[in-house]
Amino acid sequence: MVIKLGLIGDNIAASQAPDLHRKAGALCSLDVTYDRFIPPELNTSLEEIIADCERNGFRGLNITYPYKERACELVHIDDPRIKRIGSINTILFDEDGRLGQNTDFTGFVGAWRRRFGSSAPGPVLVIGTGGVGMAVCHGLLDMGISDLRLFDIDAQKSSALSRELELAAPSTTSVSVVKSVSEGAAKAEGIINCTPVGMVGKEGRVIDPDLLEGSAWVFDAVYTPINTAFLQDARAAGLSILSGYELFFHQGIDAFRHFTGKLVDEQALRRALGGPAPDQDELF
Repeated sequence: MVIKLGLIGDNIAASQAPDLHRKAGALCSLDVTYDRFIPPELNTSLEEIIADCERNGFRGLNITYPYKERACELVHIDDPRIKRIGSINTILFDEDGRLGQNTDFTGFVGAWRRRFGSSAPGPVLVIGTGGVGMAVCHGLLDMGISDLRLFDIDAQKSSALSRELELAAPSTTSVSVVKSVSEGAAKAEGIINCTPVGMVGKEGRVIDPDLLEGSAWVFDAVYTPINTAFLQDARAAGLSILSGYELFFHQGIDAFRHFTGKLVDEQALRRALGGPAPDQDELF
């Protein structure tokens, strides 16, 4: 039996998701296919691609930028935490219909815990409040963050997410919207990039390297390339880094479990993919 999977998103030609799922399938003795769907290139819509995959026997889809929030409206979501997040990155075609999951949420928590341990994060600035930013922020709430600062060039988006997070946050957590990256970075322990800036085709920096001084760690949700300018700056400043590859890896194995019901051997999959070790500051 062939398990048909796919990815919907823009600018995904360099995505390693097909390789991850095919190799995870091989490790579990499953025949997995995985296709890329880029709506602008296909001259079609997100809705039409999902419907077409459902008709053609796909088991599930991953959803990436910029469709994660829109996809929420097209599926049923059981988990109240994912409903609060308001975005999904995984669709499972089931006998009960289309089921939505957010493995960015679970993947970020798993990757952060693996890298930094079980303690709660200190003050953190999150740059970018779109689909992955929503998932990461809710993950930080789950980990007991005390001071969460949000910045987005679209102030309405960051304000809307702030209101949602305040409803879900305990009284011990402060959630605020900052007017600039420099304001949010002041005395922040962690700095997180949840924008596409730095990925292949959108090269650049989300923060001036000088603003990293005084922080302890950074996380970049971008994973193509793995060694982004943001991570290079952080490493030069002596900060610990969590690369986007770790989010990619952990959200991928979580999605694979939803698609197949199988727990893949993580170490074997890392070796098959040839990615970096999970706990290193030097990526190359």
